[in-house]
Amino acid sequence: MDTPVTTFSEGPEDPFAVRRSASAVLDDRGTVVGWSERAEALLGYAAGEALGRQAAAFLVDPRDEDVVLDAVAACVDGQGWFGVVPVRHRDGRRVEIGCRARSIVRDGAHREWFLVGAPAEEVIQWETDRSVLDGLFSRSPIGLSVHAPDLTILRVNRAIAKFSGMPVERHRGLRLSDFLIQRDTDTGERQLREVLDTGRSSIFTEQPCVLRRDPERELVVSVSAFRLQDPSGRILGVTQTVEDVTDRFRARRRLALLNEASARIGTTLDVTETARELAEVAVPGLADRVSVDLLEPVTRGEEPLQDMAGPLRRAAVRTVPPDAAELMHPVGRTMDVPPGTVQARCLAERKPILDTGQQDPAAWLSMEPEPARHALGPGVHSLLVVPLVARGLVLGLLSLWRSRRLEPFEEDDVTLAEEFASRAAVCIDNARRYTQQHEAALTLQHSLLPHVVPRHPAVDVAHLYLPADATAGVGGDWFDVIPLSGLRVALVVGDVVGHGIHAAATMGRLRTAVHTLANLDLTPDEVLSHLDDLVDRLAAEQEPSDDLSRQVVGATCLYAVYDPVSRHCAFARAGHPPPVVLAPDGRAGLLDLPAGPPLGLGGLPYESVELHLAEGSLLALYTDGLVQAGDRGADERDVDERVADLCVALTGPAGTLEETCGAVRDALLYDHPTDDVALLVARTRVLAEEKVATWELPVEATAAARARTLAASRLAEWGLEDMLFTTELVVSELVTNAFRYGGGPITLRLIRDRHLICEVSDTSNTSPHLRRARSTDEGGRGLFLVAQLTERWGTRYTREGKTIWTEQALPVITPAP
Repeated sequence: MDTPVTTFSEGPEDPFAVRRSASAVLDDRGTVVGWSERAEALLGYAAGEALGRQAAAFLVDPRDEDVVLDAVAACVDGQGWFGVVPVRHRDGRRVEIGCRARSIVRDGAHREWFLVGAPAEEVIQWETDRSVLDGLFSRSPIGLSVHAPDLTILRVNRAIAKFSGMPVERHRGLRLSDFLIQRDTDTGERQLREVLDTGRSSIFTEQPCVLRRDPERELVVSVSAFRLQDPSGRILGVTQTVEDVTDRFRARRRLALLNEASARIGTTLDVTETARELAEVAVPGLADRVSVDLLEPVTRGEEPLQDMAGPLRRAAVRTVPPDAAELMHPVGRTMDVPPGTVQARCLAERKPILDTGQQDPAAWLSMEPEPARHALGPGVHSLLVVPLVARGLVLGLLSLWRSRRLEPFEEDDVTLAEEFASRAAVCIDNARRYTQQHEAALTLQHSLLPHVVPRHPAVDVAHLYLPADATAGVGGDWFDVIPLSGLRVALVVGDVVGHGIHAAATMGRLRTAVHTLANLDLTPDEVLSHLDDLVDRLAAEQEPSDDLSRQVVGATCLYAVYDPVSRHCAFARAGHPPPVVLAPDGRAGLLDLPAGPPLGLGGLPYESVELHLAEGSLLALYTDGLVQAGDRGADERDVDERVADLCVALTGPAGTLEETCGAVRDALLYDHPTDDVALLVARTRVLAEEKVATWELPVEATAAARARTLAASRLAEWGLEDMLFTTELVVSELVTNAFRYGGGPITLRLIRDRHLICEVSDTSNTSPHLRRARSTDEGGRGLFLVAQLTERWGTRYTREGKTIWTEQALPVITPAP
């Protein structure tokens, strides 16, 4: 809304003006000798009724005699008087009159009193207005200046005179350019000209202001202006009020900077990023140049020593203009702290150091390279160095310089810089401690994960492992390739709930348990059942604590066992994403497996599914971080899309499995994952038929002899005559035990690969035990001999019974010279 212009008709006219006031003349005896028409209009008495009569007789009410007598006495004593007196109207009303009395002497001897009066309310209003106007020009703390249409000054008040440093009377005829630098003159005159031209008032416009008499100090003033015009509309000029709001503006700016610092500093758990955020908040809001230098141990995530005086490593630098930063030490540079410098004092005293000219400005940049001292030093007029202190430890320094900004640092700036430094120091220390814990967790995690995946005749494998970003922390994802008996192999991928050292340690315990259970040759569903019990026990072992600090123990797992002889692969999963299978013909898709509950729920069953896989099939086992990377809140549609992307990546041009992992990474992990990612790909192989021999033996006393004959014949075909004696002894002992203690048909199988594997199966679930026979025992030495003659032996159970297996190393073939 436009503000109306001010006209002189709006103010009250002088109520004692001749054309407005009532007048009367009294002689020295109080007789009315003069009576005006305005007096008749005001009091109701015609001139004929008033002239010749005692004024007190018809104008003074008896109740007001004391008041009137006091006024008369004051008038006589002072030869004049001004005030409000009550008088009686012709109709009997009591009327308050503002009266001005003055003594007049006629013919040198006769004294008369000239009285001028007006309604009291008009007189009071007029006097109030006069007092306000007088106050604006003589006592108001807010500056007031009146300008002619050409913007020359007509009149100023004392506040403006104090502002300019000149007497009031010397301002008339001057312009803003006589007081302000050219930049501020242009701004001020443009604002006044706009008010003159449009008639729209400007209200509380804040703008910088530099006085010519004090060019080193920049003020902030609040300016309002309105146009002046007379009743006819003629423009008389413009009036502006000027208030110095420098302190208020700086306080508001400091509060805004503090709010900005609260929002921007410490958004990550990265030491360098936090230092950069501190520098960005400080420049240009508080300083023209800033550096953040941290003690070297802090940048490595270590705790600095008490009273450590260096060296410092540059963590952030920011300047105005930005190219000035190129002259200073870059981020990452390590610097010593010269003794006697402001920075050395700050580290030693652990308190802010403010220097506004006690040293040579070049000395303020003594830690910077020589070009910076020569190019930047002469312009610097104040330096503020603040220690970064958190939890009683000095972590580094915040150094601030001013050069472009006119005003030097002051105590309020020190307080603000301390607040910045305090907030940043806590965040840097949190980041340092997190870095320390993160590195420890990474070290633990790396030590627990397989460094080299063993080569295996059943599958070709490759893997991809990407830890989460620093904000998420180290996770508990793991993978494994575990050799089993009979050239079978177990493929495992798991994911522990949570992040950090606790998750990594839990992962290590579960991985160890999986190895132990795998060596027992349990089926996948049995392995998961035992893992579920273990997770339950791990949760129960936690120390009692409140709900907020108590760690959640849980995990998901996918366990698969592939047999290269039968081409069968058994799967079971506990709440884990299903694997992707790429058939040799190029078709890829998820396997439809029962989901199973996550590990740790307790008491719920798991189910194994056995599938036949063609030779060259590609299995991809992965953790959920792969299909939810970058988006923890991904919905089912998003996950399905990413699984489809995974299938496409797996069906790309044939190459090595490592290249396949790279293709998956490029397709799905284009941004850094927010959760750990584990990917295990395996291409199935099939053992050639000529490397496997299987026989079913009758359950009779001749079974052992028949087994020796068959084994000897096959070893001869394979060229392993050197292993004949040992193998015949092993086969004879195992078949004899199956005949004596087992039941049903007996199966003998020999497998030749890097080892010679001998397996004897029967329908009994009775487990043989290795024992040390006494010298007087007639038996009991068979399994002892088997264990001594083979590298490994063991028992695995199936739905049909059990299998006793042994492994012997093949003889080393020395090439002919």
